[in-house]
Amino acid sequence: MEYRNTVDILTRDTDSDAENREMKRLWNSLNIAFSMYSRLPAAQCGWSEENTKYVMCFFPLIGAVIGALCLGWDALAGALGLHAPLRNVVLMLIPLAVSGGIHLDGLLDTADAMSSWRPREKRLEILKDSHAGAFAVIACAAYFFLLYAALDMVAGAPVRVYVFTFVVSRSLSAFSVVTFPKASAEGTVAGFSKNAHTRVIQATSIAYLAVCAAAMLVLQPVCAAAALGGALLTFLWYHHMAMKQFGGINGDLAGCFLSVCELVMPLAIALTDAAVKVFT
Repeated sequence: MEYRNTVDILTRDTDSDAENREMKRLWNSLNIAFSMYSRLPAAQCGWSEENTKYVMCFFPLIGAVIGALCLGWDALAGALGLHAPLRNVVLMLIPLAVSGGIHLDGLLDTADAMSSWRPREKRLEILKDSHAGAFAVIACAAYFFLLYAALDMVAGAPVRVYVFTFVVSRSLSAFSVVTFPKASAEGTVAGFSKNAHTRVIQATSIAYLAVCAAAMLVLQPVCAAAALGGALLTFLWYHHMAMKQFGGINGDLAGCFLSVCELVMPLAIALTDAAVKVFT
């Protein structure tokens, strides 16, 4: 009897230790996600294989923070009666400030690589080049002009749909990181994918998408459907472009997708809202 009680106690202690280790891994993955993909405060922890297993599970939460800040700023701008240009520019800068520009950098690198019309190996080299070429500058200017125009039209009720787009884009990006083939065995994306708990991240990404889609469709069904449709089309384009032009994805291409997705969705919302107002 004493032996059996001792075994039970040891088993409970072992289970408790395992749960504690798993919670610590989740906590470390959360901090790595926020320290890698945002400028938000995060605790420092080692980038071990165990600690990076669930990083992509927490990546969409950065989008939730951005969405909350955008919603708060839009409400404040409305309450203070600020003019549209200031309201729009700050809405543009919030995602850039929170992310540190890491995803926009991927868009600019991809613009240079795609515009080079060079062989695949050379395009991959251009992605690694830290210098910005002429096509990157042109792409950046066009991106912010279009985004400004879209945000100028996304006002009032559609804003409640817009703030979810940052979670949608990051959920799709996280899903791609652990699902799509990689352009190279090296790099951050390849490292995260190798160490990741693939099925957990895929399931988590789908859960984020389901919750966001449900909330968006309840708030503004037509605008939400347009935004989600735009995100899906962008995701399909991303896979096609990455596989055809680069043989897989890497960090720059994932950043390019996220940036384009966060332009396409507000454009879809703005154009759909304008069309609804015209035909109703």
